[in-house]
Amino acid sequence: MPAGADTPNLCVVTTTVGSAQDARRLAQAAVHARLAACVQVETITSHFRWEGAVQEEAEWRLTCKTAPRAAEALLALLDEQHPYALPEMVVQRLQASPAYGQWVDGEVAP
Repeated sequence: MPAGADTPNLCVVTTTVGSAQDARRLAQAAVHARLAACVQVETITSHFRWEGAVQEEAEWRLTCKTAPRAAEALLALLDEQHPYALPEMVVQRLQASPAYGQWVDGEVAP
């Protein structure tokens, strides 16, 4: 491995919403604000317990690629604009290929 290859150079922030419209709105807001270089949106089915009952819901998962320095600001933007009372917000620090990590870093505002 090259020097520094074991140091995370990318954060992935994941959240889910209940409509394609909300997914598009949040994805566009994150990229427009330069807090995410890329947001992938995919349809999923979620199974969970909410208010004492098991639920099954169609959702849209947003996978936001960002620089570690922007993760907190991205979380704040998503939280502020999220339609859910208790949104899923999961942050993973990952090691990307050097070229992709540099591209993400360059697309996210300093």
